[in-house]
Amino acid sequence: MRSGELVPAFSAGRTAAPPGVPPRGSLPVVTASLDLTADPVELTAALVDIPSVSGGEKAIADAVEQALRAQAPHLEVVRNGDAVLARTNLGRASRVVLAGHLDTVPINDNLPLTRTGSGADEILHGCGTVDMKSGDAVMLHLAATLAEPRHDLTFVFYDCEEIEAERNGLNRIERELPDWLAGDLAVVCEPSNAAIEAGCQGTMRVEVRTTGTRAHTARAWMGENAIHAAQPVLQRLGEYTPRNPVIDGLQYREGLQAVRISGGVAGNVVPDECVVAVNHRFAPDKSLDDAEAHLREVFDGFEVTVTDGAPGALPGLTAPAAAELVEASASEPVAKLGWTDVARFAARGLPAVNFGPGSPTLAHTKQEHVATAEIRHCADVLTRFLR
Repeated sequence: MRSGELVPAFSAGRTAAPPGVPPRGSLPVVTASLDLTADPVELTAALVDIPSVSGGEKAIADAVEQALRAQAPHLEVVRNGDAVLARTNLGRASRVVLAGHLDTVPINDNLPLTRTGSGADEILHGCGTVDMKSGDAVMLHLAATLAEPRHDLTFVFYDCEEIEAERNGLNRIERELPDWLAGDLAVVCEPSNAAIEAGCQGTMRVEVRTTGTRAHTARAWMGENAIHAAQPVLQRLGEYTPRNPVIDGLQYREGLQAVRISGGVAGNVVPDECVVAVNHRFAPDKSLDDAEAHLREVFDGFEVTVTDGAPGALPGLTAPAAAELVEASASEPVAKLGWTDVARFAARGLPAVNFGPGSPTLAHTKQEHVATAEIRHCADVLTRFLR
């Protein structure tokens, strides 16, 4: 058995699989023996073959916890639900937090892991290869092999990132173990094409509502059609010119899009209500209040209800530790066009970047795959930065 391989163990554990996990019998129940000092590619393969759909992370959290306790005696390790946290306590002048989620979206006939190519062209295929067990593997490898890093290190492997925000493991950790999220720089190892993606966009969802008066369609002149009244809303969206601001030398691209429209009562009734759902992606130089004020200005004259929102994160590349990471990467950072958990760290005052193997465009797809060269590149860059 190679280091990092899985040991099949058909145990009498939980009988019901988490949502999205194939029923018992279609995939073996496994206990995993992880070699954290092995090639991060092999560690990725071992992690991918442990199904861990959101809400079903116990097996992978057990494996990660056991491996860290056995192979990284220089780390303080704690378990929090199905999250595992580890850190050095060397008294360094600064601390870097590395974070990655252990869960995946539901399996889509893409487990167990398969491989194509060879050598530098080898590719790993399967659920979680990109989002984000290759990033987790890099973190675990660093945790075991960097006993004397230049910065103190905190590693956060957390649960339930892929589902509703209130169940995100970082929320629970922030409530129960807030000191474990303190530091001078956060690196979230989400897929970023092995490039540094700094900060992230904010997001806000609103509903723009129009009203009318019901009437029989045979006597439509007696009513007022709320769907027709939404035409100016759609026109404003079609004519909208988004900002493309440059922040810390990085260009962000804002957007404003209708994502759903609903209305109508019956096939013979003039509708008295129409709702256009709109999603605004905004650059991190805007606050949530700024974003809301902007949307109310765009849709002035209409009823606007905010249904959801999350602030962005400024790049923070001028922070000393962030500048060191950029130097170690020997490449130009880019703006993160999307929202990730870097925003949670930024809200706590930490500069935060995304840096991990794999293309974000492949996340959540049946075709999810990652080049092994990117896994090794990310491990090399972070080792140079932290050693």
